[in-house]
Amino acid sequence: MAARRNPQLNAHGELIHLLSVEGLPREVLTQILDTAGTFLSVSEREVKKVPLLRGKSVFNLFFENSTRTRTTFEIAAKRLSADVFNLDIARSSTAKGESLLDTIANLSAMHADMFVVRHSESGAPHLIAQHCAPHVHVVNAGDGRHAHPTQGLLDMYTIRHYKRDFTRLSVAVVGDIVHSRVARSDIHALVTLGVPDIRAVGPKTLVPGDLAAMGVRVCHDMAEGIRDADVVIMLRLQNERMNGAMLPSAGEFFKTYGLTPGKLALARPDAIVMHPGPINRGVEIDSAVADGTQSVILPQVGFGIAVRMAVMSMIAGNAA
Repeated sequence: MAARRNPQLNAHGELIHLLSVEGLPREVLTQILDTAGTFLSVSEREVKKVPLLRGKSVFNLFFENSTRTRTTFEIAAKRLSADVFNLDIARSSTAKGESLLDTIANLSAMHADMFVVRHSESGAPHLIAQHCAPHVHVVNAGDGRHAHPTQGLLDMYTIRHYKRDFTRLSVAVVGDIVHSRVARSDIHALVTLGVPDIRAVGPKTLVPGDLAAMGVRVCHDMAEGIRDADVVIMLRLQNERMNGAMLPSAGEFFKTYGLTPGKLALARPDAIVMHPGPINRGVEIDSAVADGTQSVILPQVGFGIAVRMAVMSMIAGNAA
């Protein structure tokens, strides 16, 4: 029986959708990061555009709230010269009961070439990719607790930009890992790219129990988790995805797992601090750290535009 092909890749192993970092080979991840590097200089030009998606229609379908992701996708598509359409979900037919696939079918009839989808239900972008026409491409901008692949990729770009070699690093992912689609994408990418020391740090209620099978070290003690780390990725508490009380209080969480200058001193002196945003000051991170010299939180946002340009240009250039 033939092995089932990854639905994100065509028969030649080229990217046609971006649904998850999981399952993508290292060569594809590296190609995305390399391509993103070529787009960084576009933002410094007087005319911030390249013609790679000229004549293509990109539809942003955000069924969940977003600021950074939606905005950077829109900027990325426009810098590639695409025609960009932002669907207002609250005022769309979806609010009147139209199914997700019927919404996609109607937008496809308007000659859509690419859908950028954020949805509260895990697997929604995969469902769309299964049912859209062969020439239509789908990018997952975050689905439920499952995946946020472009955030994972921009995090990898950030790490590579500052630290160069993945194979020599210790990376600590700290906070609400069990509810975080970013954490899942980051961990899969770190494993694929060959990071030898990956730590998942947080209380027992917020760290999945199956990470050890992936070679991830689970640490419930903050000091142990970030000691001598090269990279510290902080995550916010996903209160909207929690069922019942999983923590005594935000204050108690900050006391134990919040990143303060004192705790950061346990990491390597040249460690970088990352956060996918939005940050909650005084909950998972102290302002002195978020605004400090080791923070690369704002550069992450800028790198996100280049990474999303890379993803969209690559998938648009590959046939199913």
